Amino acid sequence: MNYGEIKKCDIANGTGVRVSLFVSGCRHHCEDCFNAVTWNFGYGHEFTPAVEDELIGALSKSYIRGLTLIGGEPLEPENQPRVLEILRRVRRELPEKDIWCYSGFTFEELTGESRAHTEHIFEILSLLDVLVDGRYMKDRRNISLRFRGSENQRLLDVKKSLEENRAVIWDR
Repeated sequence: MNYGEIKKCDIANGTGVRVSLFVSGCRHHCEDCFNAVTWNFGYGHEFTPAVEDELIGALSKSYIRGLTLIGGEPLEPENQPRVLEILRRVRRELPEKDIWCYSGFTFEELTGESRAHTEHIFEILSLLDVLVDGRYMKDRRNISLRFRGSENQRLLDVKKSLEENRAVIWDR
């Protein structure tokens, strides 16, 4: 898996001060995507064990609220095995941190029939707190929305969504 950037002090992609990992690779190709350079799976740098250690070190700071996975598309099938390893480690070593994930896939696509529905997806979802789901839609752009760019995108409470087997809006 490659990544384009790690922001170690991000306040735009979730609540509080966060560490954000911009994963490379995306097939959605949303018109006017803010980060189209990350569509290429080969973009950026290899996510090595040393980079993972750096990510964990940045996350361990007391003022950091959590991790955000963004992209690109963290939940493309090719990215899922490595994303799952990262999430397992964060939960094991830093269980007090929350985890957000931005995905162009909807909750329904992830849990139903889609290319993103792999053997890893339910475990990945179980390790997330908030999922910002849905493709960016230029014609539904709204800059006043909290933590998302277009009106079709949702902020989901993943634990409740999995328990109820339906998308449940995060309301904090």
